[in-house]
Amino acid sequence: ASTGQLYHTMNSHTAEIVCVGFNQQSTTYATGSMDNSAKLTDVETGAEICTLLGHSAEIVALHWSTAGDQLCTASFDHESRVWDARTGRCVHVLSGHTSEVSSAQWNFSSDAIVSGSIDGTAKIFDVRAGECRATLTGHADEVLDVVFNATGTKVATASADCTAKLWNVSSGRCEATLSGHSQEVSKVSFRPQGDRVFTASADSTAKVFDVNGGKCLQTLEGHGDEIFSLASNYHGDVLLTGSKDNTCRIWKT
Repeated sequence: ASTGQLYHTMNSHTAEIVCVGFNQQSTTYATGSMDNSAKLTDVETGAEICTLLGHSAEIVALHWSTAGDQLCTASFDHESRVWDARTGRCVHVLSGHTSEVSSAQWNFSSDAIVSGSIDGTAKIFDVRAGECRATLTGHADEVLDVVFNATGTKVATASADCTAKLWNVSSGRCEATLSGHSQEVSKVSFRPQGDRVFTASADSTAKVFDVNGGKCLQTLEGHGDEIFSLASNYHGDVLLTGSKDNTCRIWKT
């Protein structure tokens, strides 16, 4: 990255690559594609390690476990899958959604996965058993993004119903509805400290909410079109947003 020199080109997928991600050790990267497959590739050599086959529709999201030994993929075939990154074997098929899965994420301890779906629900799965632990219902439209907090005690969901919601993982109960956006909420993220939730919306704004009670603390205005992505720094006091207006903005929160 210091020189900008091209390291490797990976060209073994047969359709668009939708999602990518490194394992925590930065030794392997995963790619998910419209060709219904995911692939694992060695970072150092550029050699393909294995192809993960089993989904019957495009893979739209993927996320590594903390130890880097397993990968979760989310697909428009209504399922998520857990894969052994060492062998390429499918360990679990996480089913139950009635429409496309839009997002999926591990918790930090890697014993649970939350998935969000176009069916308007999110589901929390026990990874060891491969079974659904809770179905989070309450959104009036598609769930577009899901995320655990750092301790795995809460989940945040973003929806096309213009809201985000906070959920208690143990009980499956909705603790707060984060309102104020006028169009779909496309992304949601916890501040690393866990006391704030950031949202990004098609209404061209991002918002900062208090986890305790769900009060909106800040509305970040300035983009000229919908916001597709957001990320915070490690300290949680700077937010980066990327928009359809062809700009990124950095906000002090």
